[in-house]
Amino acid sequence: QVQVVESGGGLVQPGGSLRLSCVASGSIFSSYDMGWYRQAPGKQRELVAITTSGGTPIYADSVKGRFTISRDNAKNTVYLQMNSLKPEDTAVYYCNARRIVIGASFWGQGTQVTVSS
Repeated sequence: QVQVVESGGGLVQPGGSLRLSCVASGSIFSSYDMGWYRQAPGKQRELVAITTSGGTPIYADSVKGRFTISRDNAKNTVYLQMNSLKPEDTAVYYCNARRIVIGASFWGQGTQVTVSS
């Protein structure tokens, strides 16, 4: 079992920045793909970014060049640095720990990000 806890959300003005953090505990962190997803009101949950167990980042087109995902395996933590935020980035952001070979997927409770003036 893996426990996933996000933090760092909040209210920010358009053009501003936020950094989200996600701590995953209870298993071998380095063997998991770690991802950030988001869900806006009335919309489906969508992928924002993933860092694979090997450290390869993958981004949704909508955030390329603005968001950066990174991981610190020594701290069991994955980060999402969000720059040049737009109102359409407003959503609840969820962290996911995934290990496909064993069919494991664990979600955090989510953290709200609101981009508004």
